[in-house]
Amino acid sequence: MTEAPKATRIRYDEGCLAAHALNVIGDRWALLVVRELVFAPKRFQMIRAGLPGVTASVLTGRLTQLEQAGVIDHDERLGIYSLTPMGTGLLPVLEELCRWALTVPGHDPSRFISPSALMISMGVNLFPGRAAGREMKAGFDFGGEAFEMHLTGGTLRTTAVAIAEAPFVLSGNGNTLAKAVYGAQPLPALVAQGTVSLTGDMDAAAAFLSMFSLAPQS
Repeated sequence: MTEAPKATRIRYDEGCLAAHALNVIGDRWALLVVRELVFAPKRFQMIRAGLPGVTASVLTGRLTQLEQAGVIDHDERLGIYSLTPMGTGLLPVLEELCRWALTVPGHDPSRFISPSALMISMGVNLFPGRAAGREMKAGFDFGGEAFEMHLTGGTLRTTAVAIAEAPFVLSGNGNTLAKAVYGAQPLPALVAQGTVSLTGDMDAAAAFLSMFSLAPQS
């Protein structure tokens, strides 16, 4: 039988609902740990690979806190962490933070971007007018992680996969693929420079990427 979550440690002694939420996810790194588990369960080292600034001890502490709060599950036998339904419910929070961040000056896209962070941002920065009426499938290969994106009826669905299979698959790391998605250089130039790799249909890949923009949507 699943144990009930332990009482949340009080950080903000207020009745405000926002304060109540921050009592659960308000510690440094907590929400970013959730980000790394949005698409798939992971082991400790894979989570840490998506959070290069966190120490092993701090990450252990955050995972323990989130497990006690009922946000994540930990399969001790397999060493795998996954989101509970409560944790999955934080994806819209992450998406809204991304939208809000677009309005805040000082964003530096040259800093580390994890695969999960890029996949979430693409869900936020798809322009509906550009996507309307299109049916497309895209693959992204980050080496240690891979994803497929399905665009149907103007809605983007992202799935973690073992091997990306699509009419085109873009390969690189979070930062180089972010350049392909949001940067000013056209995709053929980035491929020619070796910034990213592409297998499959170049024209389809360029058309897919043209639907994203790192700018607030009105």
